[in-house]
Amino acid sequence: MPILNRAAEMQDEVAGWRRRIHENPELNYDVVETAAFVAQKLREFGCDRVETGIGRTGVVALIRGNLGDGGTVGLRADMDALPITEASGKPYASRKPGKMHACGHDGHTAMLLGAAKYLAETRNFRGAVAVIFQPAEEGGAGGRAMVRDGMMEKFGIDRVFGMHNMPGLAVGQFAIRPGPIMAATAEFTIRLKGRGGHAAMPHRTIDPIVAASQLVAALQTVASRTADPVDSLVVSVTKFHAGEAYNVIPETAEIAGTVRTLRKEVAELARLRMQAICDGIGTASGTTISMDFRANYPVTVNDDAQTVFAGDAAAAIAGEGQVHRAIQPLMGGEDFSYMLEARPGAFIFIGNGDSANLHHPAYDFNDEVIPHGVSYWVKLAESAFAARAGGNGAA
Repeated sequence: MPILNRAAEMQDEVAGWRRRIHENPELNYDVVETAAFVAQKLREFGCDRVETGIGRTGVVALIRGNLGDGGTVGLRADMDALPITEASGKPYASRKPGKMHACGHDGHTAMLLGAAKYLAETRNFRGAVAVIFQPAEEGGAGGRAMVRDGMMEKFGIDRVFGMHNMPGLAVGQFAIRPGPIMAATAEFTIRLKGRGGHAAMPHRTIDPIVAASQLVAALQTVASRTADPVDSLVVSVTKFHAGEAYNVIPETAEIAGTVRTLRKEVAELARLRMQAICDGIGTASGTTISMDFRANYPVTVNDDAQTVFAGDAAAAIAGEGQVHRAIQPLMGGEDFSYMLEARPGAFIFIGNGDSANLHHPAYDFNDEVIPHGVSYWVKLAESAFAARAGGNGAA
């Protein structure tokens, strides 16, 4: 089953949906217009059941097949944009200053809508397909909100699959791996309190900037000298705020950043070591240092059997040579992890070609990807419960 002729025929229509969404980006859970557009299309397609407001602003539609009983497979796309000012120069660029689809969620949503339209027309599968449109992937944990809202139970979802575009991977190629594929994320904020004073008399102060600078350097040793070299760990300081005047040593300073790991145990090791560094530098410098460490998304872990199934579906579309089945894990976070904690499944990357990187102001989803993504979703749906009729798609 190469790219579906119907998916190729739908490309311009699906691209039109994608560009409409691109022009009107919405952040976090405030995806009201996008969700309304999605729900309207799903009803027009004739889906058997369309529910809104799941996980606050998520949308889920159920499409039942015509080939007999089976379970329900979930296919998920994300809908939210990023707080970035667009610099793509496209005629359909964002109309909302400071907001843009810089991660391709507009393309993800449009491709899943295209697959929903095809599946509702043909219904050439067993069981049912739940198409899931999620808000708040970019830091808001919309995946967790939908799971906590009982989505899996309400729609009887047995397995769940996600897909994300990947700049630098050629159009028509896919990439996946069993086990951890994306990292757990955490954020930290470290606040330092010293004693402010005149910059010309530093001996009468306790300088929080010097202590914070020592912290920035010392935190680099958490990954390089604390964790086992074979364990993936990133500790990055991304904010440093202190002072307001040239001639004043401030009373306080604050640094913040992110921690990324592929195992919970490594995250806890990092937290403990960071706290010890704060305590030591605080004692040495005379500053009072407090750390707020907040665990965020868990590790995105692909089920072994479902990774094979997803890779086989991609190979059926693109050819085995176009599917990379053992990519290195990425240290970015993804809240599809919550859905994979609730049900077995797999997360796959689809090539976006030679585009700007994700989260870059010049990024734009490549509409040439659309037939490949739509065809992949359809193949997953049509194969999901084929084993019940003697096929190879067993759960």
